[in-house]
Amino acid sequence: MLQPVLLSGGSGTRLWPLSREAYPKQFLPLAGSETMLQATWQRVQALADAAPIVVAGEEHRFLVAEQLRQIGAPTPAIVLEPAGRNTAPAIAAAAMQAMAGGDDPLLLVLPSDHVVRDADAFRAAVQRAMPAADAGALVTFGIVPDAPETGFGYIQAAAGEGVRKVLRFVEKPDATTAQAYLEAGGYYWNSGMFLLRASRYLQELTRFQPTMVAAVQAAMEAAARDGDFIRLDKTAFAACPADSIDYAVMEKTDAAAVLPVDIGWNDVGSWSALWDVSPQDADGNATHGDVIAIDSRNSYAYARRLVALVGVDDLVVVETDDAVLVARKDRVQQVKDVVAQLKAQQRTQAALHREVHRPWGSYDSIDMADGFQVKRIKVKPGARLSLQSHKRRAEHWVVVRGTARVTRDNDVFELFANQSTYIPIGAKHRLENPGTDMLELIEVQSGDYLGEDDIVRYEDAYGRS
Repeated sequence: MLQPVLLSGGSGTRLWPLSREAYPKQFLPLAGSETMLQATWQRVQALADAAPIVVAGEEHRFLVAEQLRQIGAPTPAIVLEPAGRNTAPAIAAAAMQAMAGGDDPLLLVLPSDHVVRDADAFRAAVQRAMPAADAGALVTFGIVPDAPETGFGYIQAAAGEGVRKVLRFVEKPDATTAQAYLEAGGYYWNSGMFLLRASRYLQELTRFQPTMVAAVQAAMEAAARDGDFIRLDKTAFAACPADSIDYAVMEKTDAAAVLPVDIGWNDVGSWSALWDVSPQDADGNATHGDVIAIDSRNSYAYARRLVALVGVDDLVVVETDDAVLVARKDRVQQVKDVVAQLKAQQRTQAALHREVHRPWGSYDSIDMADGFQVKRIKVKPGARLSLQSHKRRAEHWVVVRGTARVTRDNDVFELFANQSTYIPIGAKHRLENPGTDMLELIEVQSGDYLGEDDIVRYEDAYGRS
């Protein structure tokens, strides 16, 4: 039995131009029409014998559920980390969840923010690795290097064919060392993808990190289960040591094995890496969205609105609802310095994305000033918001698409496109979508305080208080 584990939270590299923590790259359609999370599942669904287990941060739970629902994936178990503790505890929680019903599957552990151009070759590699994992090996997939890359860790493998013993893991080398590895052969990039039996991983983790296993076990036993969400207990998980699977297990165990693969892999760790994996025009430009490039070369542009590149070379230009990033391609990693400044200045762009996802849909704050805020609200078919009231704001709703069923105190009525209503301060109200199409409306809030904590909930279909 093979069960995919998709790692979608914690310490992975975030790309979004400035708000790195707010919108991880796995939830974006960066390398195709699907998001990277969706592409990860589609890459392995033909091999899966069970629905995926997804390990994600609490703040991204609705993105995970909705994006997998959109592509018809079987309903996943979504394990929510109250805090990032790196990959070793995340995989331990997934292993415990996989075994909760009495099974002991092989877990195919995949970061959900990687590009794999040759999905057929990857699936074939997984099948080649299964006998070794069945026999108790902890198998990782080593990427056959094509350049002296200094941004990846390396794995030195024993001589042979197919799955072979890991001799050692090597930290990210300098350029001279990386070139020596390339020339010597037998060294492979560390992909961070694994195939291992759930119980075998926990057995080895217990040998080397018993405190970690105990903390994760306590967090799982005290977890709150809300539909498909498994919320790890915050106190127990906070006591868990943070470590990667490489440091915690793979570098210590004698069961570590590696299968070298050539699958067109890239971990897309920067916008310049995304340029590498994207289709390019005759001038070497890669674009996503509404972009015009004139007399420009070897640049990457991601746009929501029209962006024009004129007479520029080797640039990264990213235009979003939140911010605009312009950087030289060889300096784009310094976005972390911008984030540091934003945090020092306590700017919201470092932590929040403008569009916020909820179990019923999403809202996008499109304008705000003293005394008012304007939101674009989307409600999924059949979904409804909580019955609630506000102490310090009133709301005006204008339906632009679909059908809205409105509860306002003792009145219940429906609104259609181009119709509106007013929700006074203190009125108990609810918004529902009784139709089969998405409901979209514009909400204008007015009052002396517009924070999201000014909500008194009376009834909620999603267990929120």
